[in-house]
Amino acid sequence: MPMHVNESAENYLETILMLSQTHPVVRSVDIATELNFKKSSVSVAMKKLRESHHIVVSPEGYITLTESGREIADRIYERHTLLSSWLQRLGVDPQTAVDDACRIEHVISTESFEAIKKHIHEKMDAEN
Repeated sequence: MPMHVNESAENYLETILMLSQTHPVVRSVDIATELNFKKSSVSVAMKKLRESHHIVVSPEGYITLTESGREIADRIYERHTLLSSWLQRLGVDPQTAVDDACRIEHVISTESFEAIKKHIHEKMDAEN
């Protein structure tokens, strides 16, 4: 059962996931820096994500994904990495591939994404 959150929320959750892989703790200021957004915009978004139980924020301001937040972030991140690498293998310029993957990852249906993923994996298996 997919959870419906808007594209902006998906981007924030994906960013928290990515930052958590390289930072000991994730704070609003880290997200603002990473996305080049104002800290005030990030604070508003974090409040919404906290209210929808996708993140928890410690008294020190450390942001952690909840189970639902992690599920959404993992789904978007998988789409992002698979689509951007696929586009690059098709000959798309790396920056364009990343930019396009960013847009596609939010609007593609689960059915279409799963079909692309299956196709890519079958093609890779055939090549190995």
